[in-house]
Amino acid sequence: MAVFPWHSRNRNYKAEFASCRLEAVPLEFGDYHPLKPITVTESKTKKVSRKGSTSSTSSSSSNSMVDPLSSVLDGTDPLSMFAASADPAALAAAMDSSRKKRDKDENSIVGSDFEPWANKRGEILARYTTTEKLSINLFMGAEKGKAGTATSAMSEKVRTRLEELDDFEEGSQKELLNLTQQDYVNRIEELNQSLKDAWASDQKVKALKIVIQCSKLLSDTSVIQFYPSKFVLITDILDTFGKLVYERIFSMCADNRSVLPDHFSPENTNDTAKETCLNWFFKIASIRELIPRFYVEASILKCNKFLSKTGISECLPRLTCMIRGIGDPLVSVYARAYLCRVGMEVAPHLKESLNKNFFDFLLTFKQIHGDTVQNQLVVQGVDLPSYLPLYSPAMDWIFQCISYHAPEVTVPELQCDACLPYCGSPCTMCPEKSPGPLHDSYSNVNTSQPS
Repeated sequence: MAVFPWHSRNRNYKAEFASCRLEAVPLEFGDYHPLKPITVTESKTKKVSRKGSTSSTSSSSSNSMVDPLSSVLDGTDPLSMFAASADPAALAAAMDSSRKKRDKDENSIVGSDFEPWANKRGEILARYTTTEKLSINLFMGAEKGKAGTATSAMSEKVRTRLEELDDFEEGSQKELLNLTQQDYVNRIEELNQSLKDAWASDQKVKALKIVIQCSKLLSDTSVIQFYPSKFVLITDILDTFGKLVYERIFSMCADNRSVLPDHFSPENTNDTAKETCLNWFFKIASIRELIPRFYVEASILKCNKFLSKTGISECLPRLTCMIRGIGDPLVSVYARAYLCRVGMEVAPHLKESLNKNFFDFLLTFKQIHGDTVQNQLVVQGVDLPSYLPLYSPAMDWIFQCISYHAPEVTVPELQCDACLPYCGSPCTMCPEKSPGPLHDSYSNVNTSQPS
C-alpha cells in the first residue's frame, strides 16, 4: 500500500478571522442607539441689546448649537403661534363629533336584529342576587402615579412607573369583608369613577392598577350565585378602560387641522400612536396572573387596529387558547363570553374563533362532575340544579354570537354535536338525526357518561 506524506498547511489565523467578521459600519455621533438614554432638555434663549448676539443656557450641555432663526424670532415659531391661536373648543367639538359618529358606526357593525349586551345587563343583575356577605380587595397603596414635570428625565419617569407596578404586584392591598350586595355594587361603581378620575388627572399607572385589581375579582367564586352579576359589574370597568385607551391613542393620530377618518388603516397611524399602543400591550403582557392579563388585554383588543390589519384576527385565537389555562369551568365560560363580546364589536365576521370557544367549552364542561367543583358546591350549600343555570347568561351570549348571520345549517349542527360527547348519538333536535360535518371533530372524544 502506498504511503503519502502529510504536510501541515501554513495558515494566517488573523487574516481568516478578519475575513469572517461582519462588515463594520461606522456610527456617527448623535445617531440613534437603542441603549442610549433618553433625556429631556430645556433650552432658554434670550435676546440681548447687541444685534445678532444671543446667549443660550441648556440643562444638558453648555455648548449646544444656537438656532439663528430662533434668535431672530426671539424664540417664537410662527407655525406654533398659528396653532396656539386656533380655537381649542372648536377642535375639541370636532373630535367629540367624530367620536360619536365613530361609536355609531361601530355599533352598526351588527344590525338591529342582534340584541346588544346592554339589554341583557339589567336582566342579569336582577336575576342573580344573593343575601350572603361579599368581600372585595382594594388597592390601598400610596398615590405615586403623578404626572412628571417638564424638567424630569424620561428615564426617571419610566423607572418610577415600574416601581409603582412592582409595589402593586408585591401587594399593598386591603380586603373589605362583610359587604352586602348593594355595598358591593356601590364599591365597584366607586372604582369605576376612580378609574375615570385617575385617567383624567394623567395617572395612567393608577388606572391600570384599578383595572388589574378589579379583573382579579373574577377569579373569586366564594359566593357562586352572585358570579354572573359580578361579571357584569367588573366588565363595565373593563369596557371603560378599553374605551379610554382607544380614545387616547386615536387622539394622538389627530392634529390641529384634521382628525383621523372613521375607517382608517394602520398606514394612517403615526409612529407616536403606534409606539404608545405597543407600550400598553407590553405593560399588559407583564401582568403575572392569567385572568387579569387576559381580561385587560381583551378590553383593548380594538387597539390592534392601530398596529396592523391582521392584528385582531391573530389576537383572537391566541386569547381563546389562553382561556384553556383557567381551571374553573364557570370562570372560563364567562371569560369566553367576554371574548366573544369584544370580538363581535370589532370583527363579527370572524366566526372561527366564536366556534372554537364553544367547542372548548364542551370539552371542559365535564369538569363540573370533578371533585374540585363538587367540593366547592358542597361547601357553599349549592346543589347541581341551582348551579347549572349560572352558565345560562354566558352560553346565551355565545350562542347568539355564533348564530348571527350564520348559515342555517350551523345551529342544528352545533346542537347535534353538543350531545355527541355525552350521549354518543345525534341530537333529536337535528331534523335529519344524522351527524353534520362537525361530527368528525368529536370522533376521538370519550362518549361515556360522566360518573
